[in-house]
Amino acid sequence: MEIENIKNNIQELDNNIEITNNLVNETNQKNFLETTLGKTINTGIDIGIRALLPDFIEEQIINIKDNLLNYGLKEGISKTIDDAIDLGKSAIGIFTGNFENVDQMQNAIQSGGLIDGMSSLINTVVDKARKAGVINNTIANTIKQGKNIILNNIESNITNTFSKQYQAIDKTNRYIKNWKSYFDKKDFNGMEKEYKKLQKELKNIAPIEKTIDEARTIQVLHSLIKNNGQEFNLSEQELELVEKLK
Repeated sequence: MEIENIKNNIQELDNNIEITNNLVNETNQKNFLETTLGKTINTGIDIGIRALLPDFIEEQIINIKDNLLNYGLKEGISKTIDDAIDLGKSAIGIFTGNFENVDQMQNAIQSGGLIDGMSSLINTVVDKARKAGVINNTIANTIKQGKNIILNNIESNITNTFSKQYQAIDKTNRYIKNWKSYFDKKDFNGMEKEYKKLQKELKNIAPIEKTIDEARTIQVLHSLIKNNGQEFNLSEQELELVEKLK
């Protein structure tokens, strides 16, 4: 195979690999945290409001939550997360660049005052909704006075979210290690089994450079071997090009 054809082959594979688009940079990591923590915080607020208003039916709870969202909760959550990330990075000494691991992400969120920010946000949004007349004084006072229940739920959910991240990273690293072992043995069936597990788990993990780079290299190698009829006699040029993708 000519070197240009090899390059085109790898480029075509590269374009079709999902993880290739999961670039690891500061914006990408912030977007991941915004999305993941945003869902986590929303769930914590839902649980907290239900606990504070046990006699309310589902429709009433949804209406209250919608009103809070319409009066700044949605945008406020995103800004509070962003502020916590920026403050947290400075607090733990990351002034430029990416998070290198999940520990740094968790420490930044804890050091950045996310819970305190959510406390202030809840007060502000509830006051706006009450002033606009979309929630009454009783509901507003109940939410503000019982705010710690909401915050405790949010904090607990965030802790669980990061625990799941550690588990997902552990699984991903194990699948990568297993794939490499099968690769060394030239056992494609074993590689395929671990590859499928890896593909599934990659959807759950934070964009951490080392893990993403390893996974991306495996995806290219796996696709090359699969498209080569499960033959392992890759050319030297192919292996060299794959190494450059790391």
